[in-house]
Amino acid sequence: MSDWLRARFALRPWWMNLMMLFCAYMAFIYVPWDFLVKDVALDEEVWFGVRFHGRAAKALEIPHGIVYALGAIGFWRMHRLMHPWASLYLAQVAFSFAVFPWLYHADLPLAARLASSLIFGALFGALTWLIWRSKPLFGAPPPPAGSD
Repeated sequence: MSDWLRARFALRPWWMNLMMLFCAYMAFIYVPWDFLVKDVALDEEVWFGVRFHGRAAKALEIPHGIVYALGAIGFWRMHRLMHPWASLYLAQVAFSFAVFPWLYHADLPLAARLASSLIFGALFGALTWLIWRSKPLFGAPPPPAGSD
C-alpha cells in the first residue's frame, strides 16, 4: 500500500500534493462541517474579495465545496481540465486576498493593509503561476489500471 501511495504522490510536485490535500480537507471535512454544523448567523464566505454572511454564505458553501472536491479529484488524477481551471481559481483567490483588506479592514493602518494585500496576493499569485506553468503534468498517461 505505501509503495502504491508513494507512486501516486510522485505524479506531482510536493507543493501540488499540498494543494491536493488542502482541497481534500476542505471538500470532505471543513465545508461539510461548515455547511451542516455551523450556525447560519456565524457563517461567512468570501468570493472575489467580497464577504457574504448568513444564508447567502450558506448557499455559497455549496459551490465552494464543489470547487474543492473537483480540485482534490482533479489533482489526484492529474486531469487535463485542471489546466487552466485551477489557475483561474487561484487567480481569483489571489485577487480576493489583495482586495479584502481594502474592503473590510479600513481600521488597520495603511501599511498593514498594503502588506497584507501584497504578501497574500503574491503568495497566491505565485501558486497561480506555478499551476499555470505545470500544464505538461496534467493529462499525462494515467497510472496502470486498478491503481485508483
